Amino acid sequence: MSLPEIVSREQWRIAREELRHREEAVRRARRALGAERRRLPMVEVDPEYLFEGGDGKATLLDLFEGRSQLVVHHFMFAPEWETGCPCCAAFLDQVGHLAHLRARNTSFAAVSRAPFTRILPFKARMGWAVPWYSSAPGDFNTDFEATVYDGGEQVERPGLSCFLREHDRVFHTYSVHDADLAELGGTTALLDLTALGRYPTGSEGLRLHDEYDF
Repeated sequence: MSLPEIVSREQWRIAREELRHREEAVRRARRALGAERRRLPMVEVDPEYLFEGGDGKATLLDLFEGRSQLVVHHFMFAPEWETGCPCCAAFLDQVGHLAHLRARNTSFAAVSRAPFTRILPFKARMGWAVPWYSSAPGDFNTDFEATVYDGGEQVERPGLSCFLREHDRVFHTYSVHDADLAELGGTTALLDLTALGRYPTGSEGLRLHDEYDF
């Protein structure tokens, strides 16, 4: 592995200042992109999706818990799998306390195709308190491209979808899938600040948090 060059403190300060200007340009571009994202048109969600959660059956409107916005984590957990995806688990580990989202009128929920009877013990094992629902056997995952067909087989994709509620009407405003999701994780952001970066790269070496041997 290539390590950074060793320099004097003054040389480091000069290099850091040069990089800071480029970082500021990226921040401005990111803020502008965020404004564009918020101006995306939205699509009304017509199907009456049904989910199963801790309190039984629920609609997409129920997942809002009375708030104006909803963020759904498309957690990869196919019906035939014994446990959820380690990459999705690593992302969900970073979500943290939902009070900060709820204080901003936004709810959060994980949704998977696995039956709730399989989700529940895995959720308990991971120690998560976030709301988690099964979308089986409906079309929610396929309609929002979290489950796609590849060569005739169903393939799971990680992602996030955002929804807005106006009274009893629900609108889809944004979705992000696959590698783009990693850019939103706190661990990724922290590792990007370090000299070694995201090492190992990508999903290599990722495990469920209770499977690391340290």
